Amino acid sequence: MEKKINFGVMTTYHGNIEDNFKKASDLGLDSFILTLMATKELKDEIISKAKDIKAMEEHYGVTISALWAGWGAPCIWNFYEGQSTIGLIPEAYRDRRIQLIDNASQIATTLGIEDVITHAGFIPENPNDPVYHTFIDMMKYYCNCVFKPRGTWFDFESGQETPVTLRRAIEDIGSGNCGINLDTANVILYGKANPVDAIKVFGEYVRCTHLKDGLWPTGGRSLGREVPIGEGEVDFPEVVRLLNEKKYKGHFTIEREISGEKQIEDILAAAKMIRAEADKYDWNFPEEETPAE
Repeated sequence: MEKKINFGVMTTYHGNIEDNFKKASDLGLDSFILTLMATKELKDEIISKAKDIKAMEEHYGVTISALWAGWGAPCIWNFYEGQSTIGLIPEAYRDRRIQLIDNASQIATTLGIEDVITHAGFIPENPNDPVYHTFIDMMKYYCNCVFKPRGTWFDFESGQETPVTLRRAIEDIGSGNCGINLDTANVILYGKANPVDAIKVFGEYVRCTHLKDGLWPTGGRSLGREVPIGEGEVDFPEVVRLLNEKKYKGHFTIEREISGEKQIEDILAAAKMIRAEADKYDWNFPEEETPAE
């Protein structure tokens, strides 16, 4: 029997998680990725409501497919200040931000969610860069000694590095619980690659998606522009085909970085278009056998 892929939406926590369930349900979708900044206070609050949240999943028929962990200011989304402010790469913010990711992992474990996503930042393309080495050492520890015992994965959101740099980082960490959240627009917005070629480089590591569209940068300082799906440079039919070829087992999560009625309109149109492509394929992949020791 052919299996259809699940569709979801990107949402942000604003104090009442039931609003996130309602949004996905009202859109006729199966799931959502929950964006939050996992302070200790928020971690304790959400964990204390775990039973209620599981009941909401049953009530709405909607699951939380992943957590997207943010880290607060400073965070400047351009090619200059972004190098020193975004993610876990800037050493000045690592201790505080890795604690936020740790908190998000605890939330995920309590709610039965496997994947925690974030932007690592501009990972150095030069593997001999000292910043690259200290980052990899930190990630080896947290992925092996903190996330793995909890059963959680650390997923790099794509975009701020070339695909081969991202693949190298995952290989160098070598923990077996690092994956990729493929943001189909980000690789274009940051001028690093197109998503079709990116999947050819790292497709087997893709565990989650942000399906959105975008245009290439037109200057050296600012990112390209996000646009409604179908109006940008992403070849979605080929993205869907390649992810099926790579035996992708996650959700197709629609992201639209605006708010209001236009956001809802664009998400519904995107889901309809991409679902038509996804329905051409069977997403029921047999489990791979573990080699005998």
